[in-house]
Amino acid sequence: MVRLSVNVNKIATLRNARGGNMPNLVQSAKDIEVFGAQGITIHPRPDERHIRYQDARDLKAVVTTELNIEGNPVPAFTDLVLEVVPDQVTLVPDAPDAITSNAGWDTRTHQKHLREIIEVFHRAGIRTSIFVDPDPEMVRAARDTGTDRVELYTESYAQHYGKDPEAAVAPFRKAAEAAAGVGLGLNAGHDLNLDNIRWFREQVPHLMEVSIGHALICESLYLGLENVIQMYLQRLK
Repeated sequence: MVRLSVNVNKIATLRNARGGNMPNLVQSAKDIEVFGAQGITIHPRPDERHIRYQDARDLKAVVTTELNIEGNPVPAFTDLVLEVVPDQVTLVPDAPDAITSNAGWDTRTHQKHLREIIEVFHRAGIRTSIFVDPDPEMVRAARDTGTDRVELYTESYAQHYGKDPEAAVAPFRKAAEAAAGVGLGLNAGHDLNLDNIRWFREQVPHLMEVSIGHALICESLYLGLENVIQMYLQRLK
């Protein structure tokens, strides 16, 4: 079964809108685990517009499955990860003002930088993953950074799934085979939802974990959080 890690950024966005502690992010994460999710993902940004750095510390104390922290490895982010020591850190090349992640790493151009920061995280015992586009060349080059996994950026799949599912998933199948060919674990995430997740899971080999946040929280407004998590788990079997 492919593991489901729930990104709780949008819960933090809702909390921050009123300045209090409703919804309670920590309790929400605990409930999400009780409902069956196998991990919690957060993506703190420098402006802390949703996840705050303190949230990472608070979640570390309560998450019992897997804590995954995503972000661009600028000094403040790196210091936070080394303080919290999550199970996994996912490196994402997003600009400070980016609304959401919008591209994967060029693992050839940034190979030296990535190798150096991955060595730092490995010394702390943290599994690493690199956010990449579904490009077999970028995937294969990621091996030389020393990373444990790559996470395929799935926005293009989500955009084209409704028109031509086979064409939408084909690049991801090739990227997955490239990852397996060089011994890298495989994650995926971005714009996956209840409509497109089953086909992706069925067609992309070697998939270990998906991270889903925005769509899952939106779907939960209509269907309920516990119910939606169970629906994802069924599709990921």
